[in-house]
Amino acid sequence: MKFTRRTLQASLALAVIGGFFATPVLAADKPKVALVMKSLANEFFRTMEDGAKAHNKANASAYTLVSNGIKNETDTAAQIKMVEQMVTQKVDAIVIAPADSKALVPVLKTAIDKGILVVNIDNQLDAAAQKEKGIQIPFVGPDNRSGAKLVGDFLAKSLKAGDKVGILEGVSTTFNAQQRTLGFQDAMKGASVTVVGVQSGEWEIEKGNVVAAGMMREHPDLKALLAGNDNMALGAVAAVKAAGKTGKVAVVGYDNISAVKPLLADGRMLATADQYGAKQAVFGIDIALKAIAAKTKQADLPATFKTDVVLVTKDSK
Repeated sequence: MKFTRRTLQASLALAVIGGFFATPVLAADKPKVALVMKSLANEFFRTMEDGAKAHNKANASAYTLVSNGIKNETDTAAQIKMVEQMVTQKVDAIVIAPADSKALVPVLKTAIDKGILVVNIDNQLDAAAQKEKGIQIPFVGPDNRSGAKLVGDFLAKSLKAGDKVGILEGVSTTFNAQQRTLGFQDAMKGASVTVVGVQSGEWEIEKGNVVAAGMMREHPDLKALLAGNDNMALGAVAAVKAAGKTGKVAVVGYDNISAVKPLLADGRMLATADQYGAKQAVFGIDIALKAIAAKTKQADLPATFKTDVVLVTKDSK
């Protein structure tokens, strides 16, 4: 295997997480782990699920994996029902990418009260909501604000002071959407670029397309669109093309899904961020399995396990 800077960073992150618990996973008690994701219509989460399934296949004697996801990014009620089903099935652990940072906390509290270990990936659960319920759920993932700032800083190199840009935010009640918006705003403020609007594209291609088109109509002199994920960036690229502004309105995203690779190569997108989607669920599962083997209680788990996020452009290796 050829190691690049990015593959090495991912390997190091997994090594740090794997080294947290000294006790190995014991196959004798083969625990059941539930992976509950957001929309499987989003390539990022399909990649995440594929990574988890590959890990389970390679460790089939160590644990059983049950995975599921909702149909769209905003169907919080369906995700709550999925967690309730996992509680009923008496799984040993739930690894969840929550659709909402606050709304999932009560049902996860129920799971914890039933003795189920819970690990949070992708979108960080609200700290105040957890404190109110008297629980602590470890978050496994990157610093979304810093990741978005990396992308924004790269975009800023092609802009000048006073230029206008728009931000396509994910689901506004999610912590990662909020943090990525802040990261984009940090970068634009540092470059004296004007953010004319922040609107939710709900993580979806179609909604991202509609929002991007609306922003360009409202601000004909818009120079760039910063999308909180690559799905919305795909919608924005299509909107830019439809408006006849390819090459005039820059687009950046976040996630580094395979669908954006040709767009990065030909310049229709300038940059994205890789947060190692295929590894994130594996990180969470690994923590859960080792905690189960070590009989580590939920309250004794660290609050955060930071993973890497890196800038990706057409020149990235």
